Amino acid sequence: MNLSCSLWQDNSPSVKHFAFAKFSEVPEQCSLLFTLILLMFSASLTGNALIALAIRTNPALHTPMYFFLANLSLLEIGYTCSVIPKMLQSLVSEARGISREGCATQMFFFTFFGISECCLLAAMAFDRYVAICSPLHYARRMSRGVCAQLAVVSWGVGCMVGLGQTSYIFSLNFCGPCEIDHFFCDLPPILALACGDTSHNEAAVFVAAILCISSPFFLIVASYGRVLAAILIMPSPEGRQKALSTCSSHLLVVTLFYGSGSVTYLRPKASHSPGIDKLLALFYTVLTSTLNPIIYSLRNKEVKAALQRTLGKKKVLTRG
Repeated sequence: MNLSCSLWQDNSPSVKHFAFAKFSEVPEQCSLLFTLILLMFSASLTGNALIALAIRTNPALHTPMYFFLANLSLLEIGYTCSVIPKMLQSLVSEARGISREGCATQMFFFTFFGISECCLLAAMAFDRYVAICSPLHYARRMSRGVCAQLAVVSWGVGCMVGLGQTSYIFSLNFCGPCEIDHFFCDLPPILALACGDTSHNEAAVFVAAILCISSPFFLIVASYGRVLAAILIMPSPEGRQKALSTCSSHLLVVTLFYGSGSVTYLRPKASHSPGIDKLLALFYTVLTSTLNPIIYSLRNKEVKAALQRTLGKKKVLTRG
């Protein structure tokens, strides 16, 4: 155990502070990575905030699909803000430490926003299923109340899983070393630092991943399976094209989010590699949240038009 770790423990039987591992021993590499992550973080915050604002201020977008998209943008903002600021600090500062309480807080919010997003993506897929497969009943089945309930359930499940997983993991003792071989307080690298047998905790993390990642994913696959079947029997090519265009953005986001998340949390423990885990972490915490606003704005004419109107209003206000 290094000197800083032993000082942080204050003769306690359990580590009270952790330290994130250095990204690189080469300062130039850290500076380059800092710049890239900061640019993507800024783009993610700006893009998601603009989409949420555009949907909020444009009555034409007050529909179930865009209600869920606004929620998704808010989740993405929380998701990145729970991880990236501390990551950026660790890149350019020697102050790479984080208290046990701070680490638990970061883990809770990261898990909370991540699981909520898994559930919300399933709700969005269900919305597309009802819109395409049962258009005559869409207004009744996807009423404002139903949409609000689906959103509340998504956020609620994320909160419960975040609280449960965080409290379960941080009930363990951490005897050292205290260096986290990762960019943030993710579940697997924190479990690796715990004392004694952690097999039950690892099983709990795996079961939670199965329930909260795989279950919504299967709902998404089932919904889009029915959607695809309905699209294939549409007599009009224009109708098929319109139906596909409304689903393509969501499918691309689902592929990016679930692809990286599944590889991270559903792989066997023996196949985990710190280097690969860090690369995947950068992908699903930074890159995915940066790409989502671009995907939705470029592939959706209504969102693009709403963003242009919102930005136009801002320019007028600025000039005034």
